Amino acid sequence: MNRSARIQWRDLHGIVLLDKPMGVSSNQALQSARRLFRAAKGGHAGALDPLATGLLPLCFGEATKLAGTLLGSRKAYIAECRLGITTDTADCEGEVLQQRPVPPLDAAAIEAALVKLRGRILQVPPMYSALKRDGERLYEKARRGETVEVEPREVDVYQLELQARTDDTLQLLVECGSGTYVRALATALGEDLGCGAHLTALRRTWVEPFREPRMMTLEDLQQAAEQGDDVLLSQMLPVFAGLSDIPAVQLDETQSMAIARGQPVQLDASLPTGRCAAFASDGALLAVLELDAQRQTRILRGFNLPPDDDLRRKSRSALVVTPLRSVE
Repeated sequence: MNRSARIQWRDLHGIVLLDKPMGVSSNQALQSARRLFRAAKGGHAGALDPLATGLLPLCFGEATKLAGTLLGSRKAYIAECRLGITTDTADCEGEVLQQRPVPPLDAAAIEAALVKLRGRILQVPPMYSALKRDGERLYEKARRGETVEVEPREVDVYQLELQARTDDTLQLLVECGSGTYVRALATALGEDLGCGAHLTALRRTWVEPFREPRMMTLEDLQQAAEQGDDVLLSQMLPVFAGLSDIPAVQLDETQSMAIARGQPVQLDASLPTGRCAAFASDGALLAVLELDAQRQTRILRGFNLPPDDDLRRKSRSALVVTPLRSVE
């Protein structure tokens, strides 16, 4: 019998900031956490390779409506590159393609190579990636030995700085936009330095708007589950935590009813144009709105949080994660 069939799934709405461990896929990490929470619906915002660790926002219930927004957000990583070796996957899990001696490199030479990779750049995604071509993932084609021409695309690298180095390794701080492959940055850097390189370690440190995240490991969540449901649920952030980087608008009762019905409303001219998070008169998250120049609303995403959900109202202190108690 399938063990998961015995789980009593429940409607649960919120965000968990998981510290993904090395050696598991993002989906495996998601499913492990989902089983602990018994969440009926879940997704993650931006996959990390099995090699990578660090922040993987998990979205449950109505929070899955924010997964695409978080996926397109700015992110930061600590990356380690090994110089002198290139691999077919651009990381340490692949087959070695070429080995070259590492030339003497001073700080100026490394900085000259890094500066070329900052800003809006053209990047060729690796063949071992989840991009699709003809309805199939590129890594599936690569595993069969197929090669296809992958078109370069524009990505944003906001920050790329050398943090530490040895004779043949570089540790880099990377802050980038959606769609950027840090493995491809390592490859391009190695080629410019004349010796090749591949990624040996990668840790995602934040995803906007979670700039200073308190991440929970799977072991932390397991420990919380053993202490009871209240402790476990205290590790979950409310849905509106994923909207903390945009203005919040408190609606009156009439406006709240209109938005709940999908109708546009006219808001105060003092509000900024663009996206905002709309909260009902009782503090419950209702929608993400777009305000035009006349402050007329357009609903980008509506939320249907249950009335008894403890994480639905912005007035609650749900953004504070309760510290875990040790298990005796």
